[in-house]
Amino acid sequence: MKKLLSLLLIAAMLLSAAALSGCGSKDTLTLNVYNWGEYISDGSEGSLDTIKEFEKWYEETYGQKLRVNYTTYASNEDMYAKLSSGAVSYDVIIPSDYMIARMAAENMLLPLDFSNIPNYEYIDESFRGLYYDPDNLYTVPYTYGVVGVIWNAAVVDEADTGDWDLMWNDKYAGQILQFNNSRDAFATAQYKLGLDVNSTDKSTWDAALAELTAQAPLVKSYVMDEIYNMMESGEAAIGAYYAGDYFTMLDAQAEGVDLRFYYPERTNYFVDAMCIPSCCQHKELAEIFINYMLSEEPAIANAEYIYYASPNSLVYDSADYQEELGEEAMEILYPGIEDFSALYNEYAYRNLDAEMLDYMTTMWETLKVS
Repeated sequence: MKKLLSLLLIAAMLLSAAALSGCGSKDTLTLNVYNWGEYISDGSEGSLDTIKEFEKWYEETYGQKLRVNYTTYASNEDMYAKLSSGAVSYDVIIPSDYMIARMAAENMLLPLDFSNIPNYEYIDESFRGLYYDPDNLYTVPYTYGVVGVIWNAAVVDEADTGDWDLMWNDKYAGQILQFNNSRDAFATAQYKLGLDVNSTDKSTWDAALAELTAQAPLVKSYVMDEIYNMMESGEAAIGAYYAGDYFTMLDAQAEGVDLRFYYPERTNYFVDAMCIPSCCQHKELAEIFINYMLSEEPAIANAEYIYYASPNSLVYDSADYQEELGEEAMEILYPGIEDFSALYNEYAYRNLDAEMLDYMTTMWETLKVS
């Protein structure tokens, strides 16, 4: 009986090892990936389906069938709430910088084994050692971006453009869109006033509230994704949003609409990065997935599809990619990549403590009901 049990134990161990290595098992592995909506090339409109290509590549490389269970979230906060509940397990997530800092502080991320991610060498030095991961332990940057102002040249005088003042110009009352989230909305006012967006001094937030209160009669609507239709159709003429999304609007603008874009001198810089949460069940497989997404073909496909800037030199140095995007898009999406880390460290959002978050939220609710 002991010999039989020993043989059974050895067989079980061999089967387990085969499953972990991805070889010799007929079962299909599952990798759980959790990402923003519309944030990866999915095969639509002739794009490369990078998830399907990874599944195919993995089977060809390791002789093991793989299914990527790919689901999406609408905000960093939604993602955080789901993972912190302990009710779910994901292998790869792609949060924004400030949420990465929070999750790392709460031991919700696993350190990466970069021997499984050799393509990390293509991540530009400007995106390493940033505040949310100063020792480069937990993250591989996926995209980055800068917030700017979108304006309709068929309505707005070019002489009025150039900084945040345009969004407070009473000449365009009823044509202005403001962010419908407190952090971004307050930041537009703080950048305009030259204030620190991460201040712990309540008087700086009071000053921003006064600026937003003065702006309120001019605002047509507080928006997030609604900005697309409103700017594309010409229903509104001015709005702040993320640079990559400007090109989505530009492609869909109606006849008679002439959308343009500029960066104010002070504005928000952000990074979204691939991470492995502590609930991960397949860490090595997750690292293989991250490495694959850094390789040239999928990295370029993802960058072209989502229209956000890439920190990957295989992307921004690609002649084909540059030709596909065009000169204007390259100038807007990559405004001096060598200066990114300095500007990011000066202007990017940090986590606010609970007291400041509550104070900001209370002021925002007051503004919205007034």
